[in-house]
Amino acid sequence: MSNALQHLPLAMSLIVFIVAAGLIGFFGVRMTVLARELASITGLGEAVMGAVLIGASTSLSGITASATAAWYGEASLAVSNSLGGIAAQTLFLVLADLVYRKANLEYAAASVENMMMSAQLILLLSIVLVAFLLPDAEIWGIHPASVVLLLSYLFTVKMLIDTHEKPMWLPRMSKGTVREKKTPKRRIKGEKTRVFLGFLVCAAVVAFAGWLIACAGLEIVRRSGLSDGVMGGMFIAISTSLPELVVAVTAVRMGALTLAVGDIIGGNAFDTLFIAVSDLFYREGSIYRAISTQEHVWLSGSLMMTTVLLLGLMYRQKKGIANIGMESTVILLIYVLTAGYIAS
Repeated sequence: MSNALQHLPLAMSLIVFIVAAGLIGFFGVRMTVLARELASITGLGEAVMGAVLIGASTSLSGITASATAAWYGEASLAVSNSLGGIAAQTLFLVLADLVYRKANLEYAAASVENMMMSAQLILLLSIVLVAFLLPDAEIWGIHPASVVLLLSYLFTVKMLIDTHEKPMWLPRMSKGTVREKKTPKRRIKGEKTRVFLGFLVCAAVVAFAGWLIACAGLEIVRRSGLSDGVMGGMFIAISTSLPELVVAVTAVRMGALTLAVGDIIGGNAFDTLFIAVSDLFYREGSIYRAISTQEHVWLSGSLMMTTVLLLGLMYRQKKGIANIGMESTVILLIYVLTAGYIAS
């Protein structure tokens, strides 16, 4: 099986991988700044902006990697990248929580949108679970779950936007809760085109870098002997998830806490669509029939981590061990156990 970097030596593939990861990290910072401006320009707010536009844009590298892997017949690699990326990005919230020292991040960034996004992600992961249990259900080589996954994502995004515009639940505003800051309208006038064009440029670079990471990763897998579950779920997933990490940490430092949490959870919801896209690009039938036990483990870990996150958003512990909430501690533990099992 070949790809664009098949003739490069292993050392050059590693260099391409590192450079591409660097591009993703660098342009992620700029995307964060533009994201906050877009939140004010569109009026959607930081949570919805982080979930829909930022979450999707920062996931371009990952979806490119999964689609490329599926096109070259690497089913486990494609699915592991999706599910491992969700687990890694949820773990990034722990890092962002460590950066924010005033209180637990989930306490300070309280919003009904973030809770709804967590429920959305649990729903989408549950659809994937059903597809894993019914692998033989396919039409023209595409599993019906892939279509259901896409439709469910679109419907729940509409629910998210409706909730932002007319919320039926509101968090209790107490000391330590950070309100979303609005950009004055005088700053927005005349800048809309510049902001959108700048964002599109960043998104294009991230997508290209993701394609490079996919091609380089496939070569590294082929030459190193690493399993697809380790390579896709950890190596490629973490690298293509760098935009989410950069955006989350940068947003926290800017004080845009809702944007930080929304980017991670919204990006995770979008990452479930990697599987639907991979199913389309996989040419040997339904991709759900070609997965291994490692993908089941990644799915289980991601479901548990997301459920714990939702509990943390609802419970809102102000401080905990190392000034992070109990949910961050449990999420870290789940990821370590999941990754340890996959690597063993």
